[in-house]
Amino acid sequence: MAELLVAARAGGYAVPSFCAWNAEVMEIVLRVAQDLRSPVIVMNGPGEFSLLVPALMGAVAHTVARGFTVPAALHLDHGDSMEMVQACLEAGYTSVMLDYSNRPFAENAGALRQVVTLAHALGVTVEGELGHVGKVDTVTVEGTGDSTLTEPGEAAAYVEQTGVDALAVSIGNAHGQYTKLPKFDFARLEKIRAAVRLPLVLHGGSGTPPADIQRAIALGMAKVNVATEIVATWRETLYGQWGAKQNLWAPQAMAEAKKALVPVVQKWIRLTGAEGRA
Repeated sequence: MAELLVAARAGGYAVPSFCAWNAEVMEIVLRVAQDLRSPVIVMNGPGEFSLLVPALMGAVAHTVARGFTVPAALHLDHGDSMEMVQACLEAGYTSVMLDYSNRPFAENAGALRQVVTLAHALGVTVEGELGHVGKVDTVTVEGTGDSTLTEPGEAAAYVEQTGVDALAVSIGNAHGQYTKLPKFDFARLEKIRAAVRLPLVLHGGSGTPPADIQRAIALGMAKVNVATEIVATWRETLYGQWGAKQNLWAPQAMAEAKKALVPVVQKWIRLTGAEGRA
């Protein structure tokens, strides 16, 4: 993933990272990315591992990816333990995140240093988070409680102490379905960019005004996570079908949900400026 993000930061665009919990979603994300000649990231984590454990999720992703030539990464999003990180490394993930952002600085930095040592030995990218990106609803599985903003000075120390390849930051963004438009602290983001000089990551992209997404990218966001919009589109498409025909054949319903994801993936590839970058 580091290769994709370094190129994106230098080129002034971002790589979209889509939550994908099964072969069907992975195939749509990769197919649309290939059609639009865009680098892309497929991500999943604890909220999806109740469906398939990392070993199986990784095997599915690698099998699906063999049908495409688009530059892509498989990312562990919001890993919550060293054991989960290790399982994903063994499963062939090309990027991992250990999210200790709600823990004290020393514990967060120390744990990520260990992850970097393990992952870099395998050529795997590491994402850390400083400042905590919370959530704005009771359904979303990423994040916990309220957000705490990233301090630029702490960010510089964190990057130096850990050696992470990408840094997720908190500047007013949040996970989940926004009930009101987020207000990004762009002055803070500019200071963070100057302090750390590596690809930054925006969690909670869904529902953010396009102009704010583009401004954040111009200020160093090289990866934009999209989960809520993917999940909501899939869910609402299934609801609509089963509401009209309760005995609908499940594979047919899922095929329609796949189709509904196409414009969502297209939108985010274009919004992030990734189209034509592969």
